[in-house]
Amino acid sequence: MNTSFAGHYTYGGLLKITFPSMIMLVFTSIYGVVDGFFVSNYVGKAAFTAVNFIMPFLMMLGALGFLLGTGGGALIAKTMGERRPQQANRLFSMVVYISLICGVILSAGGILLLRPLARAMGAEGELLENSVRYGRVILLAIPVYILQYEFQCLFATAGKPKLGLYVTVAAGVTNMVLDWLFVAVLPWGLEGAAAATAISQCVGGIIPLVYFARPNTSLLRLGRFYLDGRSLAQICLNGSSELLSNISMSLVNMLYNIQLLHYAGEDGIAAYGVLMYVSMIFQALFIGYCVGSAPVVSFHYGAQNHEELKSLRRKSLALISVFALAMFAAAWGLSRPLARLFVGYDPGLFELTVRAFFLFSFSFLFAGFSIFGSSFFTALNDGLVSAAISFLRTLVFQVAAVLLLPGILGVDGIWISVTAAEILSVGVTIAFLKGKQKRYEY
Repeated sequence: MNTSFAGHYTYGGLLKITFPSMIMLVFTSIYGVVDGFFVSNYVGKAAFTAVNFIMPFLMMLGALGFLLGTGGGALIAKTMGERRPQQANRLFSMVVYISLICGVILSAGGILLLRPLARAMGAEGELLENSVRYGRVILLAIPVYILQYEFQCLFATAGKPKLGLYVTVAAGVTNMVLDWLFVAVLPWGLEGAAAATAISQCVGGIIPLVYFARPNTSLLRLGRFYLDGRSLAQICLNGSSELLSNISMSLVNMLYNIQLLHYAGEDGIAAYGVLMYVSMIFQALFIGYCVGSAPVVSFHYGAQNHEELKSLRRKSLALISVFALAMFAAAWGLSRPLARLFVGYDPGLFELTVRAFFLFSFSFLFAGFSIFGSSFFTALNDGLVSAAISFLRTLVFQVAAVLLLPGILGVDGIWISVTAAEILSVGVTIAFLKGKQKRYEY
């Protein structure tokens, strides 16, 4: 167990170990994109707007999976580096069982809060009813949704990133096929799209649960449940940045929707939905790299291999730079084709979406650095610094930007708010990386 992440990592070695996680998270992001495509083209613009309107709330509930997955993965990998395999398995089992219990609670609470929350955000009439119809079906699958996100992180920690990729691909293909069947063929409308996503989440959450519960060739296996309050607190602290990041993004997306209703009407929400689909896929590459590399960082931190930590930091920042330039170029080149794919049936909405793409694409030049910085400190088990980066990036800076800039620039101010926030967060990330360099000797 304790040699799985040992050794020196070249650029090729880092890409090899992180590639499955990157593809895995991209496939997960495609779920929402596929839903959006079929709903927009087969059910209509009003239903498409409702999916984008209520989605931030649904994603916020699933953020618990990232909290326990990344936080648990960091402590489990560090424990491996300290040569304590039995304790690593106990921590793994505790994380999985607690996720299941919390998932059931969140599912029930979400169903109760769905309608009043949508109404409080400004939804009424058809938008309100469509949001509730879609959300209720998704909320039934929240326990497995949380497990799916969690296992995406823990497969890398277990030394089985390729298996995690295969499971995620299976779930993604399930979602695509069922979306086509339930929406385009049968026509079940919004409920069909939601059911396709919920069933695919069952595939992504239950298959790993069965795998780890049985004898397997990974580094981890589910066993008896031992509640270790001190370790659980450390896991929650480690993963607090990912929890804050996901919750903050959901809250900020709600705020964006409210601002867009005011400045651009329901067409603005539809255009923003297309941007979020592309953003989720592009950021999934950054997040996937961080998920795949985090166990390596944690392992070498636990083993006190400071030279390798320095190498990992330098190589990771170089790779993030390459990814950022590639995504920026892709966003510019694909703006019109992607806008046409989702909303080409409405000329006015199409032009609004293309304009939004142009302004929004600059954010991809900066986003990856703060995502990596937060993940790097999580892997070092420094949850406070990681949380500070995420909190400022995804909440403070974005809220300030989206409240201030539209008053100056109108609807264009909304589209460039993310870029402004990302630039500020890169400055904070650089300050923390330099300030903590002596302490962690990276």
